[in-house]
Amino acid sequence: MSDALRADAPRVMSVQVGRIAPLGAQGVPSGFVKSAVAGPVRVAPLGLDGDEQADLTVHGGPDKAVYFYPSEHYPRWLVDVPRHEHALHAGAFGENITTVGLDESSVAIGDVFRIGSAEFQATQPRQPCFKLGLRFNDSSLGRIMMQTGRTGWYARVLKPGSLGAGDAIEILRRPNPAWTIGRFNAFVLHRRAAKAEIVEAAALEGLAEVWKTGLEESLADRRGR
Repeated sequence: MSDALRADAPRVMSVQVGRIAPLGAQGVPSGFVKSAVAGPVRVAPLGLDGDEQADLTVHGGPDKAVYFYPSEHYPRWLVDVPRHEHALHAGAFGENITTVGLDESSVAIGDVFRIGSAEFQATQPRQPCFKLGLRFNDSSLGRIMMQTGRTGWYARVLKPGSLGAGDAIEILRRPNPAWTIGRFNAFVLHRRAAKAEIVEAAALEGLAEVWKTGLEESLADRRGR
């Protein structure tokens, strides 16, 4: 039986997109709230058809084209914040693709994978902004997400195509298997990393350009001291 047909093979549980709309009590423009899409969805270089981002200085763009989140995290969130049980369903964290069979310990920076006829590359973990707090009217969720490492990950689109719920997720190439999303999360939380680790991280194939630039600037600052 092929990986695509195995019951335990990684796959897409659901696909979500969202238009810009007022978020929270202050009505901040955001595409955070997303709804499930039935049937195939076209994948373009900057993301899924029907998906929008309000603040393009920190959201969207080639390195944050599509946001992935593991479905396995939702039961853990129910334990941590049972007060939000009504909202904790696929897409609640603003993800475009809710996955089955993958998480931050099994996905690495630079991983190239195929879903449907589209291909992607994992670029960075999510770092939640204030809009996560607005979505749930609870500012503690961003802190919990970072502390637990249940961040999910962003990906760039290497090959446009189409995908849908139930599609297999096939890993095609892993240039940096030691640098999982989980390891990168820990690296971010402990900014006083050894210089050698910063050098290694800055050179990761597929890492988002904003991170490459920031790490290279950090190295330059260290050299200038």
